[in-house]
Amino acid sequence: MELASVLRILLRYWWLVLIPVLITGALALPALLNRDAAVSGGFTTMMRYSAAQELDAIPNRDGDFQDVWLASELTVNALTDWIRSGSFARAVAEEAAERGVTLDPAALRIAADNQRSVGQIFLSWHDAPQLAVIAESSVEVLRTRNAAAFPQLGGEPAQVTLLDDPVVVPAPPPLTDRFAPLIRVGLGLIAGIALALLAHYLDPMVRRREDVESVGLPIIGSIPRR
Repeated sequence: MELASVLRILLRYWWLVLIPVLITGALALPALLNRDAAVSGGFTTMMRYSAAQELDAIPNRDGDFQDVWLASELTVNALTDWIRSGSFARAVAEEAAERGVTLDPAALRIAADNQRSVGQIFLSWHDAPQLAVIAESSVEVLRTRNAAAFPQLGGEPAQVTLLDDPVVVPAPPPLTDRFAPLIRVGLGLIAGIALALLAHYLDPMVRRREDVESVGLPIIGSIPRR
């Protein structure tokens, strides 16, 4: 089917194309006008920290201050891996419960990264005040319970220094939430075009010369439009 023919069909049945668009647009309008959509992604916070093993726990060896920096880098690497584990999430949940916030460790979103001797913690939660408590609990767990996770620390907790105060900010909503209304309207448009093509296929009326020729009938004559 040529593009010009498709355009003629859509112009003829424009009302069929418009109906699904209006319906999906009406359903998507509340989501577009909802001011709470800006925080539908919940809240997030990020903290950076440095860490170093207690000097008394570092095995004695001949060297210089490079040993101290290397130990710090390895400590941060180990803490980063620990922060990503389930045991850290459970410890944070236990600490938060003592502060009055009950949460499911499996629902807690914790991410971690490190740049040499500086580590990063990323936390996400649906409630801003609770996330502030979770951030405090994470720092407390990181500072006081790391020796239990790493026997190689020699029984002495690594020194953890927080470089950033946790600031809770709204997280951007997921792309699916932001574009969902437009996707609904687009699906309505596709449905409308499909309805128009179906109506043309089921229409028994002959409207143009091409309609007669498409069924193999000869054209004897035609009346031009004035």
